[in-house]
Amino acid sequence: MPLSESILGRLKHQHETISELISGFSEEQLKNRVNPEKWSAFENIAHLSAYQPTFIDRVALILKGGQPLFERYVAENDPLFYKYLQKPLPELLNITSGDRSFIFDTLQGLTDEQLSLKGLHSKYGALTLTQWADLFLLHEAHHLWTTLQLISILHVSAQE
Repeated sequence: MPLSESILGRLKHQHETISELISGFSEEQLKNRVNPEKWSAFENIAHLSAYQPTFIDRVALILKGGQPLFERYVAENDPLFYKYLQKPLPELLNITSGDRSFIFDTLQGLTDEQLSLKGLHSKYGALTLTQWADLFLLHEAHHLWTTLQLISILHVSAQE
């Protein structure tokens, strides 16, 4: 089963929403934790950037066959997440864009047989590569939604 137009469109463009959402905000504002117990908008962006290499690695392992098992990704356990927190925002956005191009090109170039290969997720069970792509995109969308909510709070605070 080939990747749907929906998946392909989101793979190609969904990450561009980050720049659209944060337009007009400084990096300093984005690093402000409006809720001290939750990530800032910047931390959400760093997380999305840091997860892409993990997803790339998972795709490569699934393509080798044998239904590899993957534990839930936890950003706080990923050294790359902490490295990305130290990068300036424009660099993070460039990294995200470059990794996304690689992900898009890789997945778009797979055969139906390859897309039907499975990897095991510790919570969601056996997923085909197509389903992994959708999970990846839905996870990203969740963080985009969270970023929008955080930016809305920043916007209201700036008006007061």
